[in-house]
Amino acid sequence: MNTARTKRQRQVLDFITSYIENHGHQPSYQLIARKMGLASKAGIGKHIDALEAQGLLFRRRENGSFRLRLGNGAKADNSEGYLDWIGISDDGNEQDDIQTSPFAVPLALIGSDDVTGYAAFRVPDDSMLERHICEGDIALIDTKRRGRDGDCLVVTLNDGPSMLRNLYRDGSEVELRSANPSFDNIRLAGDELTIHGVCRALVRPRF
Repeated sequence: MNTARTKRQRQVLDFITSYIENHGHQPSYQLIARKMGLASKAGIGKHIDALEAQGLLFRRRENGSFRLRLGNGAKADNSEGYLDWIGISDDGNEQDDIQTSPFAVPLALIGSDDVTGYAAFRVPDDSMLERHICEGDIALIDTKRRGRDGDCLVVTLNDGPSMLRNLYRDGSEVELRSANPSFDNIRLAGDELTIHGVCRALVRPRF
């Protein structure tokens, strides 16, 4: 196998490797092109083709687009699954770049080879700090479960933000309790929010 790489191919591979290690998912072609100072994504595609031919990257088509996985010159394994995001930002900030691609998660964290019914959620604040959940952590959400009292859930308020809170029901109302005294608890009618699922595990990206 020919493993000779140009300087630019090495730069592209190093950036993709670092980004995946720090964020848990691949960067978009647009982000790679911007990092490399290229105006066109087509040039990045040619470098990706070359790296794939060398067995250093693997591509597969999912939901109409390509997903990248790192290789080592050998056949890729199936130790990861890809999760869609809950609460993707649409206000044009940098979070859009982070959540452009599905989140790659080790299947060991899910406990199953099937990631159907799971999603990823980037924790927006330190409201659950006393549960050792910090802003920027990635919560892995079991969307098949609606949760019991005291469970840590991802919810979205009607016409409002998505958040991670402990949920308690009281008749037709619910209380969203934080685990940080700096954040107020929220009490509202049960039909004023959407429950996405229960937090099953946590990933802390390295920045």
